Amino acid sequence: MSAQDPAEAFRVEAGELLDTTEQALLDLSHDLESRPLVDAVFRGMHTLKGSGAMFGFDALAGFTHHCETAFDRVRKGLAPATAQLVAVTLSAMDHMRALLHGDGEGLDAASAAILQELHAAIALAENGPAPEQPAGQATHHWRVRFRLPPEAMANGTNPLILLDELRDLGSASVTALTDALPPLKSLDPAQCLIGWEVELQGAISREDIEDVFLFVMDDMTLEIEEISAASDPAGDAPAATAADAGDIDEAPAVEAGTDSSGQRAARPPSESVRVPAERLDLLMDRVGELVIVQSRLAQLTNNGVSGPAGELALRSISEEVERLANELRDTMMVLRMVPIATLFGRFRRLVHDLARETGKSIDLVTDGESTEIDKTVSERLADPIVHLIRNACDHGLETEEERIAAGKPATGTIRLSAQQAGGEVLITIHDDGRGLNRERIRAKAEANGLIQPGQVVSDSELLQAIFQPGFSTAAQVTNLSGRGVGMDVVKRTIEGLRGHIDMASEPGKGSVITLRIPLTLAIIEGLLVRVGNGNYVIPLAAVEECLELSLEDDIRSRGRSMIQLRERLVPFLRLREVFATGTRPDPFQKIVVIATGGERVGLVVDQIIGSHQTVIKSMSSLHRAVPSFSGATILGDGGVALILDVVQLVALGQQQEERLRAAG
Repeated sequence: MSAQDPAEAFRVEAGELLDTTEQALLDLSHDLESRPLVDAVFRGMHTLKGSGAMFGFDALAGFTHHCETAFDRVRKGLAPATAQLVAVTLSAMDHMRALLHGDGEGLDAASAAILQELHAAIALAENGPAPEQPAGQATHHWRVRFRLPPEAMANGTNPLILLDELRDLGSASVTALTDALPPLKSLDPAQCLIGWEVELQGAISREDIEDVFLFVMDDMTLEIEEISAASDPAGDAPAATAADAGDIDEAPAVEAGTDSSGQRAARPPSESVRVPAERLDLLMDRVGELVIVQSRLAQLTNNGVSGPAGELALRSISEEVERLANELRDTMMVLRMVPIATLFGRFRRLVHDLARETGKSIDLVTDGESTEIDKTVSERLADPIVHLIRNACDHGLETEEERIAAGKPATGTIRLSAQQAGGEVLITIHDDGRGLNRERIRAKAEANGLIQPGQVVSDSELLQAIFQPGFSTAAQVTNLSGRGVGMDVVKRTIEGLRGHIDMASEPGKGSVITLRIPLTLAIIEGLLVRVGNGNYVIPLAAVEECLELSLEDDIRSRGRSMIQLRERLVPFLRLREVFATGTRPDPFQKIVVIATGGERVGLVVDQIIGSHQTVIKSMSSLHRAVPSFSGATILGDGGVALILDVVQLVALGQQQEERLRAAG
């Protein structure tokens, strides 16, 4: 499908509009009296309905119309906003997304069920303490004449929908204006040559009528004339309005998942990234410079490279190409970055639904939303964070009664935060619940054979047991969690991103899970080293410093493998032994000190070659499970260098340190 396809562009825009409207609904659930939020939801529904009809998404437009009608009643004070109305509308928005992409079967039945719930929510609101329509409210009598431009229907405007919207405002009488119709033999059926005159009666303002023509007003002829205005002493609502509660449960008679021509709707749109114009301008500047350098190189090649002057010119062009390649790389990396707010925004709805499902009072607090991360990484993080939040809400947070008894606020808090640390993004999920029960975890780990009875393990190793397949300490299985499936998938996904999970928990105060994720999966700055006859790349963001290890120091440190670095002992690994190279060490080896998560370890290498722009290539399925490596890269001479997994090596060094301390 072409990227210029209007329907595809509409799907992208509509998806963003649905996200924005959903955020307004979630805000409204915390402040049901907010008129600006009610207006924001109504405008979102109105825009979606009008745009959907314009682009041929009639099923979406018809369904959205009923939700818009409900919020129009709230906006006009005919019904209050309630928690039930917000909840039903959120369900309706899920259905709108399905209609937008044509997903699933049986969407007509789903439409009817949701609209029935919407009808019940509005009816309940109106029968409750809703504000009464004030007595003496003016009833207006309007005459509306309008003509659309001849090409209106070809551009996607459906005049029947406009007439239906006018009927929704009050009692309406519609007359077709056929005076501009040509003789039958010269009639073009694709043109809109009919006009309409509509007489409206009810508590209707001029702004209400103009709202109907919001999307087509610039190109049409519209006359709005007030015939009379009378006081309605009984204060009755306008009669025969399609906006009353009885109309909401009528599902649109359009087959779900089809467009206006009856064809199955297209597949969901491809992934896209919004890019600020200034970043594209910067990229264009770099490409322009590259074209100039290429022209210089072509001219030099045609004239021949000879003598010192030719070599100097060739070297100059080589340096220029290297500079531009680096700048293009940096610019392209920035283009792929998106604020993590786009990821965090999804979880407000999740927490809202979990609070209703568990009967708990839960607040979601976010921090560091401006932190940027690679879009691919952001998409792959969504499912792991969803599972961690579900676990925190189901297992971590207590009920209101338990929290009050423990001296805590009745409302539990889930805090999502993000920050950049070097070449990593740290995403933290923190709950203020009951914390992890270590005795229960140990008992389950022993029962599963993960640790032996009486075996001494560190606190971090014990907590990491929850990420083993099939591990669960839940007393009963719920529809949220408890089957022991999921946490191992979370770990595999994070490790697949070359990331790491840190966990801490304090009984009675809650748990903190930190995801350490690389900024990008494509290109990194690396430190190229040699161990034996092989070359390896260490991510430069993890490198703290480099030291020299002479052969005498190497021999003297045998048996303890520790160095003292500024009054602190740091364990180190001899990569020659870890990789079993079978080679003799160089006379002057080097120690590269790396760090992650506050832990440090030294890596003994034979030679430090220098910095290297590392384009990351995935390992094959045969080699993917090999520890200590996270990928590979191709060197300038065509050789291959493996990229070291810093997290795995630091963990290996810490295990070695614990063994040495236990032995000493």
